[in-house]
Amino acid sequence: MAAGRPTLIALTALAPVSWGTTYAVTTEFLPADRPLFTGLMRALPAGLLLLAIARVLPRGAWWWKAAVLGALNIGAFFPLLFLSAYRLPGGMAAAVGSVGPLIVVGLSALLLGQRPTARSVLTGVAAAFGVSLVVLKAAGELDALGVSAALAATASMSAGTVLTKRWGRPDGVGPLALTGWQLTAGGLLIAPLALLAEGAPPALDGPAAGGYLYLALAGTAVAYWLWFRGIGRLSATQATFLGPLSPLTAAVVGWAALGQALTPVQLAGMALAFGATAAGQLAPRAKVAAPSVPFSSPSENGRKDSMDLTGPVPRR
Repeated sequence: MAAGRPTLIALTALAPVSWGTTYAVTTEFLPADRPLFTGLMRALPAGLLLLAIARVLPRGAWWWKAAVLGALNIGAFFPLLFLSAYRLPGGMAAAVGSVGPLIVVGLSALLLGQRPTARSVLTGVAAAFGVSLVVLKAAGELDALGVSAALAATASMSAGTVLTKRWGRPDGVGPLALTGWQLTAGGLLIAPLALLAEGAPPALDGPAAGGYLYLALAGTAVAYWLWFRGIGRLSATQATFLGPLSPLTAAVVGWAALGQALTPVQLAGMALAFGATAAGQLAPRAKVAAPSVPFSSPSENGRKDSMDLTGPVPRR
């Protein structure tokens, strides 16, 4: 790895670690059966905060690109995620989401020209199997709507991850602004749906207000900034192989805070999933097919948007 890459991976990994606490916060502190309102409270305040800090708005084609990314990564993902969290045990929802790396491997082949390797596929299978072992005991009865929502959420986030890598960022725009665009667009998409489907916002007690504040700041504003920052510097598959840290964190939180026991089989699954996560960070050996337009700055290729993800960008 190049100098500084372990630190980059560690910082990016903080995003799925924080997301792993979402299931416990949702089930223990938030109002029941309000997935759309919960997604709205998580996305829109965080997006507006980041926009106020970055003070940069999209230009040109980035208005629709930000809307598409916001819909995939936030607007569709959040309601589906919370719907699955309400209807499934936290571990089961996370297990369904663990197939994300395999989806990203397939989409990377279609959209990024990255040929899937046997190692990436086997690593993805190992990660999903390890996570399944972790949540096997806590799976309980399957809820068809919950499982479908979890699968749809995983597919939406996977597509958003690959498109984020494909489109990069405009010159002079950092990950903070890009994150703010997506969170705001996603929150605005959720708002009318929440009002139509769930009615007026519920009354919030102290624990619920604290839960929403935690999800909006730590679990969204900071976590997604670290995530999109990492996607800009890691490959899409490297980033998504950090995803199993989310269900592993959920299992640890369940054990430490909710009194859920961990069996030897679950511990073995945690070790397998963590090993797959580490293996997913190794540099790929397979050659990547050359894109039709080389990664370069807009001034070099005449495009208004850049796919150069390695050049200098503002640090925040």
